[in-house]
Amino acid sequence: MRNSKLPYATAVLVLGISSVALCCCYGIPGILTGITALFLYKRDKKVYDKNKIQYSNFESLKTGKTLSIIGISMSSLYVIYLLFALYQKGPEGISNPTLILKEFQKKYNHKELKF
Repeated sequence: MRNSKLPYATAVLVLGISSVALCCCYGIPGILTGITALFLYKRDKKVYDKNKIQYSNFESLKTGKTLSIIGISMSSLYVIYLLFALYQKGPEGISNPTLILKEFQKKYNHKELKF
């Protein structure tokens, strides 16, 4: 009797994918879509736990959860990097990441990387 579909499974999957895709847009959209996906996952998981036999698309719900966690992680790392670049070089550090790499190379006497 696995005919019914979980109400938010497709939304969780789409939001999880967009969380990964939006991690490069200064991180904030990726974090927001990932958190939304996790919130919807929690709602659907409660529905699924009540009657596991009835629903057929739990795998896509789990995939959406995994993608949203990955997207939140990547977005958070990108936000941390942007804050570090802003602290180190100001607005120029965000728009030109090679400035930070060149300063790092000078500080630690590494060979210069070619970009």
